[in-house]
Amino acid sequence: MKDQPVDFLEKFQDPFLTATGDERAEVALSHPETLWFNTGTVCNITCANCYIESSPSNDRLAFLTLADAEDFLDQLQARQWPVSEIGLTGGEPFMNPDCIGIIGAALARGYRVLVLTNAMRPMMRPQVRAGLSDLNARFPGQLMLRVSLDHWAARHHDEERGAGSFDITLAGMDWLRDHGIAMAVAGRTMWGEPEATSRDGFRQLFAARSYDIDAFDPGRTVLFPEMDERVDVPEITSACWGILNKSPDAVMCASSRMVVRRRGAARPAVLACTLLAYDPQFELGATLAEAEAPVRLNHPHCAKFCVLGGASCSA
Repeated sequence: MKDQPVDFLEKFQDPFLTATGDERAEVALSHPETLWFNTGTVCNITCANCYIESSPSNDRLAFLTLADAEDFLDQLQARQWPVSEIGLTGGEPFMNPDCIGIIGAALARGYRVLVLTNAMRPMMRPQVRAGLSDLNARFPGQLMLRVSLDHWAARHHDEERGAGSFDITLAGMDWLRDHGIAMAVAGRTMWGEPEATSRDGFRQLFAARSYDIDAFDPGRTVLFPEMDERVDVPEITSACWGILNKSPDAVMCASSRMVVRRRGAARPAVLACTLLAYDPQFELGATLAEAEAPVRLNHPHCAKFCVLGGASCSA
């Protein structure tokens, strides 16, 4: 984080040293709390700005199977990780035919489950709705769906996700409300709107539709910054923790890992981060044991999103 001018293209090259020759910060898996399953990058829509490039045709991350998930749930027990939450992300998780089975397997083992969804047509298929209703009844208080609602106003949300998508998502949220399934919301901060204005807009929307979501709780209404790798950000050195008065334990890779199945791969892999699905330096191995290695913060997202932005994907 030195003030010495450095060309942006020189940054984030060496996993051990920054462009100024300082020791790059690393983060140990100090307190695993969340294990993420990426169910696959296929999605029912193509957003204008998707960090993982999900679309109806992107299967770079293939569907994770129920057997894959159960293997890693077994590994959690064997490694004695103190995980309390299983997260499902994508793509759109409900595009995966094993999604309900994966949720059920995690709930049956006592974990809280957080599913990131756009609450659109894949979630609203009859068999998915029946599965969610059944699981919510059998495991009360353990299941939450975090709905991607980019903005409280339709015009901004639809800029990202397509005309009419706001109303379709609200219809899905209405169904979740009516069936007593807990909800959170993930929005974005890309319109230059003050956070207080954004949260008050969400508050009014939630009140108008009787959604039991606290717009001012950052764990229930998460406002994510845009993750543009082209934006110049400082590299995080080992000295930055003291300068910023921040602990590495507060960074997401200190408390979580993500399981993916790459297209054509013989078995799943474990990644350091939910945000960096395609960067090979953040692939830690094929097992949770291998994934216990520390993570070097050699990517712009590490600085902007996690260390300086203080964001987290978990609930």
